[in-house]
Amino acid sequence: MDKRTITETIIALETAALDAWHQGNPSPYLALYSKDFTYFDPVHEKRLDGWDTIKQFYESMRGKVKMDKFEIIDPVVQASDTMAVLTYNLRSYSGEMLWKENCTEVYRLEENKEWKIVHSHWSMTRAAVV
Repeated sequence: MDKRTITETIIALETAALDAWHQGNPSPYLALYSKDFTYFDPVHEKRLDGWDTIKQFYESMRGKVKMDKFEIIDPVVQASDTMAVLTYNLRSYSGEMLWKENCTEVYRLEENKEWKIVHSHWSMTRAAVV
């Protein structure tokens, strides 16, 4: 797979997952995560390890996240044949509220030729503002 195709594929997967997430549906993200997935989240003090752990965390938020729109700012995909790192800034809007976050996603091409996220790291660029 050439680097342009990898970039387009990774950004499309991420965009679809974010679109569902912003409507309260974590299922597309859960489908992207590998079984050995690890996760840093701004609201947790320590890393979350494993698919079952993130599933439990996300299910506790199912239906509770609702954003009007989002923007992926300056996405960059750095890739080899079987690994890709996606970094971007995210702006999420809900009414007058704006959340700004940084995201790093590490994707791995699995044996079945599906890209899976093996690690995710989110951080706030600043607190939500009105």
